[in-house]
Amino acid sequence: MKPNEIREMSLEDLRAKVEELTTERFNLRFRSATESIENPMRFRAIRRDIARLQTILREKENHG
Repeated sequence: MKPNEIREMSLEDLRAKVEELTTERFNLRFRSATESIENPMRFRAIRRDIARLQTILREKENHG
């Protein structure tokens, strides 16, 4: 996700997306323990997307 796309989202959408990515990360980690993952770089992408979302979410919450 690009920061410009994220900034256009509402607070509720941001929170929902963070929750969705967190769940996806959990499921991916769980599957990686039992089988090989076809795209291991997805871990990094998810982690960075969550960080971007949380940063912009904090910006919006602090600045109204």
